[in-house]
Amino acid sequence: MIRQRVVSTRPQLMSSHQTADPDIVVLREGTEGLSMASYADALRERLPDQTVALARTPAEERELVPKARVVTGITLDADLLDRADRLELFACTFAGTDHVPTDALRDHGVTVTNAGGIHAPGIAEQSIANMLVFARNLHEGWRRKSNSEWRHFQSHEFTDSTVTVVGLGSIGQAVVQRLAGFEVATIGIRYTPEKGGPTDEVLSFDDGDVHDAFARSDYVVLACPLTDLTRGMVGEAELATLPPNAVVVNAARGGLVDTDALVSALQTEGIRGAALDVTDPEPLPSDHVLWDVENCLITPHTGGHTPKHWDRLADIVATNVAALDAGDELENAVVTPE
Repeated sequence: MIRQRVVSTRPQLMSSHQTADPDIVVLREGTEGLSMASYADALRERLPDQTVALARTPAEERELVPKARVVTGITLDADLLDRADRLELFACTFAGTDHVPTDALRDHGVTVTNAGGIHAPGIAEQSIANMLVFARNLHEGWRRKSNSEWRHFQSHEFTDSTVTVVGLGSIGQAVVQRLAGFEVATIGIRYTPEKGGPTDEVLSFDDGDVHDAFARSDYVVLACPLTDLTRGMVGEAELATLPPNAVVVNAARGGLVDTDALVSALQTEGIRGAALDVTDPEPLPSDHVLWDVENCLITPHTGGHTPKHWDRLADIVATNVAALDAGDELENAVVTPE
């Protein structure tokens, strides 16, 4: 039998020994255990007319970044930026950009975008799952299973609950969208309540508004950024305002919650429970008291993980490459040169 040689017609990633200047360079450091090669492939599928180079080593980054028009990755070293004369866009693969040299990029005339929004579906699903766990007392069922106990326990209903969502950005909106079929009342808290929102009621971050919402809440979902205004916003006073049956779900940043105050509220049944995907400190030390608090669910900052991570981010980057060509406003821009 004669075997035919199969020749792929698929364009290949540009390697560092090629002389052409790349349009887009994907940096080597990945995130959430995902392959940067897969990210580069996703970009190539969406931008067939662009040259995408995957820099697999520090040497390849030093060679390729100075030639690129667009660089995407976790951050960009200052020494590379100084030599990146063609660079117009740095597309950060994280939603947060506090680790990125944004001032230096602005000074170099480079726009910075983030990955905001790509984690929203997963975080929203996990937040609702945590609320349902507490509504049906599933964690008590799991505890009894681990002890081989066939012993009934009481549950609650999620229906007719009041859910306050703090932050109505992409994550908060995704949570509210998925709550629509559960027959619950919703309160939203946002910086600009005059803009309205998808919740039944919209309040501000003013102290009075926060306490008003918390006093009526069965569940509070934290989905806002960590800023000077929001740091420690759920502290001893706010936890005291929450009804004893309330549950706090932190899907945003650990620093939004005063950990010591939360531990006290959980241990004294000041609130019914908490579900934390983020903590302060983070990672949570192995000897921290929260690990032993039965009415506190903990996951290691996994809410945003999704196999669609690169597909969603590549959609944003591809849209922004087209916007660069057209001179249009870029999506998810966090730094724009003056």
